[in-house]
Amino acid sequence: MTGGSAYVEGIGLWSPRLPGWEAARATLRGEALAPAPAAGRPAAALLPPTERRRAPDAVLIALEVASNACAMAQRDPKTLASVFASTYGDLVISDYMCATLADNPALISPTKFHNSVHNAPAGYWTIATGALAPYTALTAYRYTFGTALLTSLTQLASDTAPVLCVAYDIEARGPLATMADSRGLLGVALVLAPERTAASRARLAWQVRCGEARDSVPRAQNAALAAGNAMAGCLALAEALADALPRQLVQSLAPRLAIELSVVPVAGASTAP
Repeated sequence: MTGGSAYVEGIGLWSPRLPGWEAARATLRGEALAPAPAAGRPAAALLPPTERRRAPDAVLIALEVASNACAMAQRDPKTLASVFASTYGDLVISDYMCATLADNPALISPTKFHNSVHNAPAGYWTIATGALAPYTALTAYRYTFGTALLTSLTQLASDTAPVLCVAYDIEARGPLATMADSRGLLGVALVLAPERTAASRARLAWQVRCGEARDSVPRAQNAALAAGNAMAGCLALAEALADALPRQLVQSLAPRLAIELSVVPVAGASTAP
């Protein structure tokens, strides 16, 4: 499998400067300024209030964008296979775990411990939605977003069933920030389908190629909205979907491997969020 196509049915995007696709789409198109002051934490209304207060940022942002993408696509979340991707996982909890283990291991919080695993957001998602479809949780360092896309697209081609792709990263804290540089919160989610439907917004034609590749970048004013976040590479695709114009994109998968994307709006698709 070296290429194929898919249709984007649902889009979720959240950062403090782009709090939801409705606001993000207008900002990415240059039709509105990013809100000021910036938003705090995503609502993640899928979780009960008590659990929402305890949930870490990685869980909140992943569930926020995933649920928004499913709602836009008008897909039942429990029926979708999913791919959850994060470059570093929850760096705040990782910093807490390292500091507590070094200082007083007996004080480790059981709640924080179970939230420290890389697939915690995927676990919260399956529990909150009742999803029984399989999920994948992955990381690939600075190639994480491209790898998440490729994993989702190849699974889509193999199973010929819609897939939810979720990618997110959060703020680095403490000594870990010197090695795992990531600032702010950023999450994106796409519901991808194998065939065109009434919900389709864009067609993605894709292929994998070897050789030197330079990642596509969004316009400078848009890049600045998530500068420093480890998942900022997703903004070029988000911008292309917001513009609703044909566009060619490249996303690295390895030093000499990349996925090339041709983004083509679906004729007659709604341009509303």
